[in-house]
Amino acid sequence: MTPAFDQLVFGPADVDLSRSPLAGRIDADTYVLGAFNPGMTRLANGNLLMMVRVAEALTRPIHDGHVHAIRWDAGRYVVDAWPLDLVDTTDARQFTVRGGGWKVMALTSLSWLLPVELNADGTAVVAVHYDRAIAPRTAYQCYGIEDARISRVGDRYLMTTCSVSPERHSTTLYTSGDALDWTLEGIVLDHQNKDMLIFEGLIGGHYWAQTRPLGDLYFAYPPGSAWRAGPSINLARSPDALYWKPHDAPGIRPHAATVATARMGGGAPPVLTDDGWLTLWHGVEPSGVVGVYRTYWSILDRDDPSVVVRAGAAALLEPAPALTEPMKDRMYLDNVVFTTGIADGGDVYVVASGEADLACRVTQVPKAAFGL
Repeated sequence: MTPAFDQLVFGPADVDLSRSPLAGRIDADTYVLGAFNPGMTRLANGNLLMMVRVAEALTRPIHDGHVHAIRWDAGRYVVDAWPLDLVDTTDARQFTVRGGGWKVMALTSLSWLLPVELNADGTAVVAVHYDRAIAPRTAYQCYGIEDARISRVGDRYLMTTCSVSPERHSTTLYTSGDALDWTLEGIVLDHQNKDMLIFEGLIGGHYWAQTRPLGDLYFAYPPGSAWRAGPSINLARSPDALYWKPHDAPGIRPHAATVATARMGGGAPPVLTDDGWLTLWHGVEPSGVVGVYRTYWSILDRDDPSVVVRAGAAALLEPAPALTEPMKDRMYLDNVVFTTGIADGGDVYVVASGEADLACRVTQVPKAAFGL
């Protein structure tokens, strides 16, 4: 597959921290760790909107015998200090608190969402809407808001996000009539779920979504099964997009024949085509610290999205080190492309991804790549 356009369009150097929600409200120096994983939709004016995750990090997280974390607290931002002898700071972006009997961690950055407007084909930035940035505003978001996914259903935009706090690692919903002014509707999935994607249309009068609950225990498939135990893409449905019932049938599962999708999760919200629902998702091949992330695709039955009509065997998108080479001094991760948005662009789909947890990548994928 040869993309018509495949470039980084927005990155850390493009963020003006003097206009950050944290500016002047935190007693510490910060920098942009990454501007990545953008949700995407088309605005009424024909332009595209990316909702970019900005990870704003402490410049010196470790000093004076402590490691520090940013936290929102009742309308203000504070910096907590943890004694170094209580934590594991192997990765300066995050640290693990020892002695709890299970994994407990904190972040040296806090994520907020920045609306970035692109031209109609996604090749250039035309405006950055700092005045519409979305920042923590309640206790269940005290460690930040991550990885927006935007769907348009009828005349309403629905945006799911991951809200991070000690209370829970939950999925929250925002709604809008124009994709610029958003209303926080609250928690819609009260468990750790990183990738909730709402289908761009109703099925049988219901909203549908892909979900990806996480856990530390997975039961084995029997010997000889086509499937591999582990995180997979599940389904849920709802009468109103607020209250969700898990679907009984499984969605897309890791195949035992390959380790390239040993772990998987949803990417861009499913869009309806003549052949069914096109869904872009990520598969992770175990390697190093986080693995190799690639983007794959499937087309699901329009009436029963638990049925896969067809799928591509090869990866649609691979990590692209050449794109991040000019920013190699900022890189802390590689081998990751994480697709988070899709929009119809005529003969192509405009696909938005996070590259290396660092910057926003836009790729124009010909519809012929999906047999459409």
